[in-house]
Amino acid sequence: MKLFPILGGIHPEYRKELTSEKAIVALPLPKTLYLPLQQHMGAPANTTVSVGDEVKKGQVLAKAQGAISAAVHAPTSGRIAAITEMTAPHPSGLPQLTIMLDSDGKDEWAEPMAAIADPFAASANEIKTRVAEAGIVGLGGATFPSAVKLGLGGQHKLEILLLNGAECEPYLTCDDRVMREFAAQVVDGARIMAHALGAPKVIIAVEDNKPQAVESLKAEAAKTPNVEVVGVPVQYPMGAERHLTQAVTGRETPARKLTADVGVVVHNVATARAVHQAVRLGRPLVSRVVTVSGGGVAEPKNIEVPLGTKVSELLDFCGGISKATKRVISGGPMMGQPLPSLDVAVVKGTSGILALTQSETNEHASSPCIRCGSCVTYCPCGLVPVEMASFIRNDKLDLAAKIGVQDCVSCGSCSYICPSHIPLVHFFNYAKGKIAALDRERRKTEQTKSLVEAHNARLERQAQAKREAAAKAKAAKEAAEAAAAAQAQPTIEGGANA
Repeated sequence: MKLFPILGGIHPEYRKELTSEKAIVALPLPKTLYLPLQQHMGAPANTTVSVGDEVKKGQVLAKAQGAISAAVHAPTSGRIAAITEMTAPHPSGLPQLTIMLDSDGKDEWAEPMAAIADPFAASANEIKTRVAEAGIVGLGGATFPSAVKLGLGGQHKLEILLLNGAECEPYLTCDDRVMREFAAQVVDGARIMAHALGAPKVIIAVEDNKPQAVESLKAEAAKTPNVEVVGVPVQYPMGAERHLTQAVTGRETPARKLTADVGVVVHNVATARAVHQAVRLGRPLVSRVVTVSGGGVAEPKNIEVPLGTKVSELLDFCGGISKATKRVISGGPMMGQPLPSLDVAVVKGTSGILALTQSETNEHASSPCIRCGSCVTYCPCGLVPVEMASFIRNDKLDLAAKIGVQDCVSCGSCSYICPSHIPLVHFFNYAKGKIAALDRERRKTEQTKSLVEAHNARLERQAQAKREAAAKAKAAKEAAEAAAAAQAQPTIEGGANA
């Protein structure tokens, strides 16, 4: 299959050998699980349980709220101990509403959702509904509700479901192991999603540094038509959906558009496995595979983890972390986020927990920009990071927006390659957040203005109606008086003649 080049990109030290040959192992069931109501993009879920309730594994604890949201299910059986604010697994450390579930040790399943016997005879809406009921989100890290993405088939003419097995972030091997160990489930889930999307073809793209995964998937794909497995170059950030789409199909996604606008929808390989389990087995998303790695981890592993497990328990299962650990992050080292505490929970978007030493963090004191242009050369989005950073430093966000800061995918390539160690991606993340906040404020102001104008217009219409009614009443009164006067006139004249 012909492949196409992508702009820029880098080749960091991948260090996947720490866990790439470690088979997935199950984490012993924790005594307590902590389940935030927002483990996804969109609105937080609404609780359907109360403190003291006894629940079974797979039971709905919180329902999706609104068009973009995702349900939360019990990862084991037990009792609801509390529903309270707890620290979110995010650098902000802000609290968010969380359900505390004390395990009863039985791990007893609730009555499962009915399996869909023949998914390929089911309607697209039936598949989409099941995926929504199962609380499935993008497991590559974006956590966008998968059911919403499956609805794109009704809005776009789709030709390809592109399954993302690139896993280009250093250290992470959870997707690699899923593809090797559960290839049949991945391929089946992909075919089910393609059926729901109305996409006639499935392409599974895997970076060339995962040859065993490619072999496993090809063996399964050979059993079914219209599924192709392709190796793509090892180049960060190959896993970004726009870049993977361009590399595999040659189609460039326009700025501020979706890959669906060029006929392609991208889903993660672990998401495909979750769809298989929801549709074929009636099981919701209650666990995920997490890579625990880094120089600070005693025994790096790939672990199937119940959602809501504390990060500290995960690290303890891997023998703990050394004193040399400089930073613990969720995700990969390029786009991952530092954790505010080890007491935060593993959530649906947690692909990795990395304990990094000083030599692994690439942290140095920054110095002035030398205008070398490396950030421009290596930017995979074709942007000019040096100019965007200059505008942002000087609080000229409008100018940064004009030259494309909102098209930045926050891959961190510019920061990684910068010889002055300037944290460029931090500037861009700040700017995107600030621009989004200003845009929300602008829309709020415009909405308020529209409401005020509509209110004033309504008052004016009411006042006008009152004036017209008063004028009409006055005119009617005057007409009645005139008519009465006209009737009285002949009588007076008749009396005078007599």
